[in-house]
Amino acid sequence: MTSADTSGETRPDPSELIWERPGGDPGEAGDAVEIAPLPDGGHAMRNAADGPDGSVLYFTKGEWDAFVLGVRDGEFDVG
Repeated sequence: MTSADTSGETRPDPSELIWERPGGDPGEAGDAVEIAPLPDGGHAMRNAADGPDGSVLYFTKGEWDAFVLGVRDGEFDVG
């Protein structure tokens, strides 16, 4: 099953995605995020603490690549 986001773009049903936690920590949800690859090369991200019915952010491949580069370059470091 798929759903359309606000742009009208079709996205896979989150329940059909394979979710993983960065670092492979299988422990408590806490502040963890979960990431799932999308068939088009993009990724979906959600807050593990919100459970399977929480909000999902969808990134195109280009958006995901830019996000990862920003993390590696320290763009999101606090302080």
